[in-house]
Amino acid sequence: MGKVFKSVEEIQFEGVRFVDARFDLQDNEAGRKAFDEGHAPGAIYIHLEQDLSDMESDNGRHPMPNKEKLSAVFQGLGLSYDDQIIVYDQGAAPFAARAWWMLTYAGFPNVVIANGGAPALEKKIAFTKDIIKYPPTTIEFDWQEERYAPREAVKAIVDGEVEATLLDARAAARYRGEVEPLDKVAGHIPTAKNFDWEQLKSEGQLQANDTLRSKVSPDEHVVVYCGSGVTASPLYAILADEGYENIQLYVGSYSDWITQYDIEKGTNE
Repeated sequence: MGKVFKSVEEIQFEGVRFVDARFDLQDNEAGRKAFDEGHAPGAIYIHLEQDLSDMESDNGRHPMPNKEKLSAVFQGLGLSYDDQIIVYDQGAAPFAARAWWMLTYAGFPNVVIANGGAPALEKKIAFTKDIIKYPPTTIEFDWQEERYAPREAVKAIVDGEVEATLLDARAAARYRGEVEPLDKVAGHIPTAKNFDWEQLKSEGQLQANDTLRSKVSPDEHVVVYCGSGVTASPLYAILADEGYENIQLYVGSYSDWITQYDIEKGTNE
């Protein structure tokens, strides 16, 4: 899949399109407010819930939007397949990875995440309050279906019909079913292993580590999930950056799974 994360030292700033994906799960307008107060030159803002989720769906807390919605969002923002796209959030957060995943699922070939987010970028380029409205584009989308695991595909893994490793990106206590602050049932999808995505955080950036590398190997088929598909996105992105090729994201994640199927508690480690 090629390099996913770039440090600000590695980014070529000339001619790029910035996508600002800052968000706060506790205040869904905080990201847009941050964007209005200052953003990378020429940046467009993309909203986790309004643009990158279908909040009218019952398939989880941040459900997978359909292709028609994503097509309208990306074309409405004036993006094209020729663009060199740099996505950023507030740094060491899951939101740029969610946007990166949706863009690459939609077939955009040149998308990377600015590691360190807005704080790192501001040290290199002057942020602005100027907002540019780009003309809409027309795209023949080349959807990358192999990146996405719908609920039925996960069920086939749980049932032993498909050989793959489910990797739960939530905190260990939630995975084990000891606490559940958000969903009505505590536990995890049967057979899943656990790797808390927050272990990827390092000095304001996201970095792979040996614990992750020992959890799943590059030759495994890995399907990552979390509570609602958001915090699994950086885990997917880090695995892709590490050269793992057979990886998928279950966007509906645990909050979708429990609408149809049973869970288990404890650990599969």
